[in-house]
Amino acid sequence: MTNVITAGRSLYEEEHELLRETARAFADKHAAPHAERWRAEGKVDRALFEEAARAGILGFNIPEEYGGAGVTDYRFNAVIGEEFSRHEAADGLAAVTLSNDIVVPYFTGLTDDRQKARWLPGIAAGKLVVAVAMTEPGTGSDLAGIATTAVRDGDHYVVNGSKVFISNGQNADLIVTAVRTGPDRHDGISLLVIEADSPGFSRGRNLEKVGLHAQDTSELFFQDVRVPVGHLLGAEGSGFASLVRNLAQERISIAANAVASTEGVLERTLDYVRERKAFGRPIGSFQNTRFQLAEMVTTARVGRAYLDDLLARHTRGELSPVDAASAKFWAAEQYVDIVGRCVQLHGAYGYMLEYRIAHDYLDSKITTVYGGTTEIMKEIVGRDLGL
Repeated sequence: MTNVITAGRSLYEEEHELLRETARAFADKHAAPHAERWRAEGKVDRALFEEAARAGILGFNIPEEYGGAGVTDYRFNAVIGEEFSRHEAADGLAAVTLSNDIVVPYFTGLTDDRQKARWLPGIAAGKLVVAVAMTEPGTGSDLAGIATTAVRDGDHYVVNGSKVFISNGQNADLIVTAVRTGPDRHDGISLLVIEADSPGFSRGRNLEKVGLHAQDTSELFFQDVRVPVGHLLGAEGSGFASLVRNLAQERISIAANAVASTEGVLERTLDYVRERKAFGRPIGSFQNTRFQLAEMVTTARVGRAYLDDLLARHTRGELSPVDAASAKFWAAEQYVDIVGRCVQLHGAYGYMLEYRIAHDYLDSKITTVYGGTTEIMKEIVGRDLGL
């Protein structure tokens, strides 16, 4: 990144910056050459996960005895997320960030020793791709409205229902699935790990999205899928609390990546307005362009300071769900706004898919939706104000 946007950061230490270099080199070597093909095919190659594991940037928070590095400092996650979010293959690299930040914590934080031994070595090696399945066609952000059922039958649960908008759904081998095991809206929800080769499990179509074309997003179906009771994460009925607890990290991850994406957009736009000429001079020399970028860069700097403070809190175990909700909706909305303004500065070229800014425009909007919509985030913050 150019110092004009991100100068003066104090969040990271030398070891974090070394990982940043590793992440950038990995993205250039293993993602950039395949970016266009991945977008056309709608998903990344499974080999990406194994390459990421070999590079030490997948599952590094898994304990050493199971093949990971045992790193719990979230700043390492944030460094990888930043570099991947700014990269030209960001939509494909998101599959790795999703695994590290959102799904792996279920396997490290909720599993018993037997479950760890069964699943963690394969995840750490990139041989078992993971996903989390919460959203259903009729629930959206209403986690308590989950209708997929898991009925106890001896040593198994019998699962019936469907999920939608599941990232990594086409590639996933292990799906952490929110199911209803009882009638209570909250205490009736449990989490089961469903293995993709289970009879009765099937994947629907890879959904066609407006943006993030290289990130597979799927429908999943469960028809009388028999899941061993030993695949239950935590106690029966504890699923809602587990989801809510892990959502704080999911949302701070989305927020941090949105801020990094914003910085990338601004860096590329600054390069563009310095080079692109109109009326005989660079368009960056016009007062309107300077004023627009002055506003946007200042907003990005404010966002970076805010997010770095929250990332430091999260690293210390002090991040609250309300903090995460605030950061998520603010960073996402600012990202969408700034991308739109930068498209305008590119003129007609900003609408051409050969320019990265057009992909940024298509990719940005979903950040205000996934992980909880902006409206739900505001509701969480508003309730905390006693309103």
